[in-house]
Amino acid sequence: MKKIGLIGGMSWESTAIYYKVINQEVSKRLGKLHSARLVVDSVDFEEIEIYQREGRWDDSAQVLIQSAKDLQAAGADFAMICTNTMHKVYQQVADSISIPLVHIADAAGIRLLEEEIQTIGLLGTKYTMREDFYKQRLIDKFKINVIVPEENDQELINQVIYNELCLGNVRADSKEYYLQVSNQLAEQGAQAILLGCTEIGMLVKPEDLVLPVFDTALLHAHYAVDLALEN
Repeated sequence: MKKIGLIGGMSWESTAIYYKVINQEVSKRLGKLHSARLVVDSVDFEEIEIYQREGRWDDSAQVLIQSAKDLQAAGADFAMICTNTMHKVYQQVADSISIPLVHIADAAGIRLLEEEIQTIGLLGTKYTMREDFYKQRLIDKFKINVIVPEENDQELINQVIYNELCLGNVRADSKEYYLQVSNQLAEQGAQAILLGCTEIGMLVKPEDLVLPVFDTALLHAHYAVDLALEN
């Protein structure tokens, strides 16, 4: 079994989901008392959020680069950034280490292709929804069309993520709002909803919508197990 390296803490709420799901999946596939070989380096999200807000992406990249190097030194066979937004600095981090850095959008794209989904409605932070670093990878590599909410909805979705979900606060009114936006994306042609923020799965569940719902945290975690157990 390969050792998984997780760059976590962004937020720790979703990193805990990764740890649980990866170990559950290893146990499911191997049985008995099997659990995952993994190492977690958890950064201080307050520092990262300030860099995001101030547009200091190179500074945030340096934090993740050090984390990736620490995981490599700890014997990880591959690494993962346990958040969608910080894939904005994916290439800088990937170039800093000699082990693979597994992109979260690739885990999503592979599953979406398996399900023959051609157009998705994307929910995430305002950075993920507005900028091209994430959407363009789905478009270019997997030929998946991406629809995002209106700009004012992007702001409100972002506020829920940072002010509620990252603090472990799951509110019924916020859930209803997310479902409303998801249904609007469906009306615009989305065949499925992609939860492009690793905390949104705390709020929106597959059974909440008629459309298929794909949680990137779960897809990324399952893909990690695929890689860890492959021959």
